[in-house]
Parts: sequence; structure tokens; C-alpha cells
Amino acid sequence: MTDRIVDYYFSASSPWTYLGHARFLALAARHGARINVRPVDLTARVFPVSGGLPVKQRPPQRQAYRLVELRRWSASLGVPLHLHPRFFPVATGAASRMIIAADVAQGAGAALELAGKIMAGVWAEERDIADPETLVAMAVAVGLEGVALLQRSQEREIEDRFEGYTQEAISRNVFGAPFYLYRDEPFWGQDRLDFLDRALAAT
Repeated sequence: MTDRIVDYYFSASSPWTYLGHARFLALAARHGARINVRPVDLTARVFPVSGGLPVKQRPPQRQAYRLVELRRWSASLGVPLHLHPRFFPVATGAASRMIIAADVAQGAGAALELAGKIMAGVWAEERDIADPETLVAMAVAVGLEGVALLQRSQEREIEDRFEGYTQEAISRNVFGAPFYLYRDEPFWGQDRLDFLDRALAAT
């Protein structure tokens, strides 16, 4: 059992999490690190207590620069991304619970694959991740039993886990996504993956 464990806090609709997701998984695999999958309610719960604002409530200068950076990172990484996807902003509760249900039923690997599919659904495919049928189809696409997973995601246990992960994030001073915690050292943003890589290599 590895002692390299990264707690991975993210929002199911975060473009920055989407841009870093595959690189993070590859990095963790390279170091033999285990990932604790922690989707959280970023907009409604984490932002209000940490100073964050939903995109449309940010000053115009920040909104404009966000688009510059999204375009820049998408081109640099070769990761397809619509700057103004059809379904964004979007409620993430149902998608987050599907990811948690996949983790409970099939383990972190399945949950992480589904998370990647869901985030690509928003940013590359312009699909509505608040729609249950869309979530079922995404789960099936990654080899999971979509209908059964949807049913499981609606159980109280899964809702309690989602609430618990969100509260855990708040108590650990998480304020954005993606947010990686390794041995209580925080790394905020996919542009900090090089630092996480070095930390894992050093231990």
C-alpha cells in the first residue's frame, strides 16, 4: 500500500480541473500515488466562505483575463475547450454524486475516469451534466452501469458523502478547483502540478 496519497478536491464543471485532469492522473500513476476523489460544492458552499465568486459575478477585467488564460492553456496542452460552452454555468450536484457513487461502487479509478468524461462533456462536447440521462450515457461510455449508478447516486449515503467532502474541503482551507493536498501541503490549480510532481518525487 502506497503512502503517497493525494486528496483531490474539484468541481465537476471546473475548466481548470478539466485542463489538468489527465496530467494529474498520469503524474499520480508515475509516482504510484493513490488519489482520494473529493468532488465538492464549490460555488454554493466553498466560495461564500473563502472569498470566491461565480464567474458572472467577477469584475469584467477578471472575466476577460480568464478567457485569455483558458484559450492559452487549451492551445498549449492540446486539450479541446469551448470558451463559452452551451451548458455553463451548470448545477454540479447530480454529477458530483454520480462520481462519488462510482467511487463507492467501483473505486477511485472508475470515479476518476467518469469525472474526466463529465468535465469533457461540459467543455469539449457541450453536454448538460445536470441532466440524468446525459449522466447515465456518460457512465455507460466509460464502462459503468449507468442506470444502477444513477440510482445509487440518489441514496442518502452518497448525499452525505458529498456534503462531508464539501465540509472537509472548507475545514482544510480549500478555496478553488482543482485543489490538491499532499501530506497537508496545498497546491491550488492545474498550473501547480509541477510543484506537486516535485513533492511526490521527494518523498
